[in-house]
Amino acid sequence: MIGIVVVSHSHALAQAAVGLAGEMVESGPRPTIVVAAGLDETTLGTDAVAIAEAMGEADGEDGVLVLLDLGSAILSAEMALELIDPDVAQRVELSSAALVEGLVAAVVTAAGGADLSTVRAEAEAGLRGKREHLDGGGEDLSRDDSQPQAGFAPDARAREFVVGIPHGLHARPAARLVACVNGFADTRVRLRNLDGSDRDVDAGSLSAVASLGVRQGHRVEVRAEGEQAEQVLEALTALADEDFGDGSAAEPTGEREASSDGSRPEEAAPVTVGSALGSGLEAAIAAVLRAADAVDAADYEGSGDPGVEKGRLEASLTAAAAELREVAATTRDRVGPAEAEVFEAHVALLRDCAVTEPAFLDIADGATAARAWKRAGDVVAATWAELPDEYQRARAEDARSVTDRVLRHLLLGGEAGPSKPLDDGRHILVVPELDPATAAQVDVEQTVGILSIGGGATGHGVLIATARGIPVLTGVEQAAELRDGTVVAFDVRRRTVLVDPSASQRGDFEALLAQRSSQQDQDRAAAGAPGQTQDGSFITVKANVTSASEADQAIRLGAEGSGLVRTEVMFGGWSSAPTVQEQVAELTAVAQALGGRPMTVRTWDIGADKPLAFWAPAAEQNPFLGVRGVRSFVADPALLLDQLEAVCRVALEHPVRVMFPMVATVGEVQWAWEQLSLAGSRLPDGVPESLEVGIMVEVPSAALRAEAMSVLLDFVSIGTNDLTQYTLAAERGNAGVEHLFDPLDPAVLGLVARVCGDVAEGVSVAVCGGAASDPASAALLVGLGVDDLSATPVAVPRVKAVLRRHTTQHLQDLAQRALRCDSADEVRAVLAGLD
Repeated sequence: MIGIVVVSHSHALAQAAVGLAGEMVESGPRPTIVVAAGLDETTLGTDAVAIAEAMGEADGEDGVLVLLDLGSAILSAEMALELIDPDVAQRVELSSAALVEGLVAAVVTAAGGADLSTVRAEAEAGLRGKREHLDGGGEDLSRDDSQPQAGFAPDARAREFVVGIPHGLHARPAARLVACVNGFADTRVRLRNLDGSDRDVDAGSLSAVASLGVRQGHRVEVRAEGEQAEQVLEALTALADEDFGDGSAAEPTGEREASSDGSRPEEAAPVTVGSALGSGLEAAIAAVLRAADAVDAADYEGSGDPGVEKGRLEASLTAAAAELREVAATTRDRVGPAEAEVFEAHVALLRDCAVTEPAFLDIADGATAARAWKRAGDVVAATWAELPDEYQRARAEDARSVTDRVLRHLLLGGEAGPSKPLDDGRHILVVPELDPATAAQVDVEQTVGILSIGGGATGHGVLIATARGIPVLTGVEQAAELRDGTVVAFDVRRRTVLVDPSASQRGDFEALLAQRSSQQDQDRAAAGAPGQTQDGSFITVKANVTSASEADQAIRLGAEGSGLVRTEVMFGGWSSAPTVQEQVAELTAVAQALGGRPMTVRTWDIGADKPLAFWAPAAEQNPFLGVRGVRSFVADPALLLDQLEAVCRVALEHPVRVMFPMVATVGEVQWAWEQLSLAGSRLPDGVPESLEVGIMVEVPSAALRAEAMSVLLDFVSIGTNDLTQYTLAAERGNAGVEHLFDPLDPAVLGLVARVCGDVAEGVSVAVCGGAASDPASAALLVGLGVDDLSATPVAVPRVKAVLRRHTTQHLQDLAQRALRCDSADEVRAVLAGLD
């Protein structure tokens, strides 16, 4: 039989509830019920240690159900789970059931011998009888995704939408959703991630919405109840249709693949020091200035009066919110409106009752304002840090930043910033973790670079600083030992840090900066010229795009067409499969933006880390080695056939190439051709003769059999990201093998060289993977035999410029040296100075 733990702020209330529940079972066995309530029999509060002891006492082989009242009872119970033996913790479940009604239902059900999940379901449906009597109807409130969300009347209104923005409902779009919901004060709204957990959360709480981990392509159910239910559903549906204002058109420059010179893609002129943006040279040399140490909540001196402590926290929250609004206004002027919304999201977090109420309850229980706020903020940060998406995990930095800002007001009256100014003003700022406010507020004329001891490259702070042209290097652990005034030189491109450089080294580094500045001007000015080596070899430099706007940007930056149109990204936000006509319209828009230059369309590349809302592959043990790319359509090619028909129709009017991803065998090449022929049969004259056909070389087997694969093709395009992943057995994005994932590994380069040497006569070899966007790597690829490169749009000017500085023979000589290296680091040494 299961055990039950009752957690309440009031010892008397808990004992009374247990007595009432016991009356419901007149005879026979009863579940063990242990009370963990109050700090003592008369003092209100909750104690995590007492709850942990109660869990152990109630534990049996059938598990433990924990029922709670409110506020810090939840936080204390969650902390208790961390204190008990992990084996016991696995058998404990915390329930959202109403305490009294849930306990009655749980005791009765458990006494009948039901298992833990059944008891929990009945406890959480404990309000059914009351609702049926008072509201004239009821519903099954058990946690079943097929049922209405907990606590709603049967006639509550519901809608469903698919999130199409690249990083899902992270801070900014979640804040917009919450603001929309909170505009309807008399309406109750809750959300559920239908492709995530089965939890539903308060749609008016930013921390709760962000904790759902809604990613691109996830379906979200929204349920509303109240006089304005229909209006709020209409407003949220419209907001979702507009990608929550966070689609490609509204996406901040820092969140796109960053420009190699740090400037905005639409700017033709180079960024200069002294403007609102930094140098954009991805390197800096200056004396170190350390940011102020993090605030320690333990240094706070409490008053001992809960009323005073609550007042202090409220005042600090108000002051922090006002300060953040000023930061938002400054950021809007210096960087842009999208970046400013980061701080508006921070303000929303300060107003989020799901964050503030636990803090106020902790204060009522006797905690100081600083300790209560620190604990509430840590809970939010920890929740976000455990989300499955890397980008969303990085939003935990936002929660820590907001927590620290309020603590500074509590302890220091809001004082923040570097520990002391330097005499000459110009400095490299060293921070434990780059928060957005610091990134937005630093003076680019004085802060010439930032070293972050921790944090990741996708943090909002890094993105904002990069958008401002400030070079940032993250994960520099040795920076923790640097003292104010120590001169440091660092280079983002090479990820190198030089501490206390000699006079000679400083001169060399300053010369490097001057050279990059001059080169930056020249690269942009010559972006329209072809990518031609000094001895006359023309290398086509194209761009990877996902939309007409990106294609337009690419052309303005000198791209000679598109070597990769990612259709799974183009239609990633669609809730249903696009029709042939819709695909023709989207692809035609891209082709028109390219202005008659070639467009290479990659067919649906779905599976593993590329889901589509309208295509749900079966769960796999190892999806990266499972049903991906062309394999996805062997059982049902309908979606692929529609896409191929659309490609054929666009090819009647524009220069188009089509390529199939994740091809591993000759048989798959033949199968792909069969599907193209079937799709072409839908047109009066079949597959257009002008349509060129190719495959992606991403699997070692395709590289090793390049000749046999290519006899039926016009071109092959190497995807260096996946080829690296499969060659080195190092999943991209897995931090545990990050040190192995390197496209410059000699084994990967050897496969590229083999493809270039083995393809059938007349078949061109392109690279559209990440290596083509790095100028030195791109030049090396040309030396290996690649004659067609497709990079990110902003990388095009620099890639073309590097090719113009060298002869083909020189690049071939470097390639041969690189193939003889034993590691990627040795290859980089060979390429030193190439760009």
